[in-house]
Amino acid sequence: MQLSPTIVVPCYNEAERLDVESFRAWSDAHPSVRLLFVDDGSTDATADVLGRLADADHRDALILPQNGGKAEAVRRGILHALDRGDPGPFGFWDADLATSLELIPAFTAVMAERPDIEIVMGARVKLLGRDIRRNTARHYFGRAAAFLVSNMLRLPVYDTQCGAKLFRKTAPIEDLFREPFVTRWAFDVELLARWIGAHPERTRADLEAYVVEFPLPAWRDVAGSKLQPTDFMRTPMDLARIASTYRKALGS
Repeated sequence: MQLSPTIVVPCYNEAERLDVESFRAWSDAHPSVRLLFVDDGSTDATADVLGRLADADHRDALILPQNGGKAEAVRRGILHALDRGDPGPFGFWDADLATSLELIPAFTAVMAERPDIEIVMGARVKLLGRDIRRNTARHYFGRAAAFLVSNMLRLPVYDTQCGAKLFRKTAPIEDLFREPFVTRWAFDVELLARWIGAHPERTRADLEAYVVEFPLPAWRDVAGSKLQPTDFMRTPMDLARIASTYRKALGS
């Protein structure tokens, strides 16, 4: 089964860092994948760069008038794709290409081969034979956060924060993006909380059958990340906000 996904690429002040030629070359070689670049109210020339990049039917740009954070940029981009009637699955990919665009067909193949799967999530698992290059401090912080998230969601998720995710286009999945998120950094966790709440008929064991964590063959920290140390410091507060907001959905 051939699937034609739409991938939202959130961008904030990426004029100097965005690898325009890599995006254009890969996109031209894979015209069945629509790339939707979202400028999140950048203060540099990002909007102009994206305007020039959106020069084909399979590349588009959405320019937001003010900065709302990655969560809102992703949400607005996906709603734009849904309103436009894009037929295939949809997802988001980090603009720094820490995860290679070459993996988009692999994510799509998981959904094509397994019609039951609703979410495919990249997972940065450092194993022999895999080239995962993460900042040591961020890696251990991520492992601690994953422990807290797994306990809160009651799902054995390894990596919620990898910026490469794909969602099957279904009415319940679409509804996950209808309302603004209550968090800016931990919205990936909030998405899973909403997804759990959208299926009260499923046990946690049932839910595990509908999501796949895809171990990435390679991933690298890219200089210039918009994440700041204060963003990590806010994580416990964000998780507490999610737990409170989705208490009923999470059964806690």
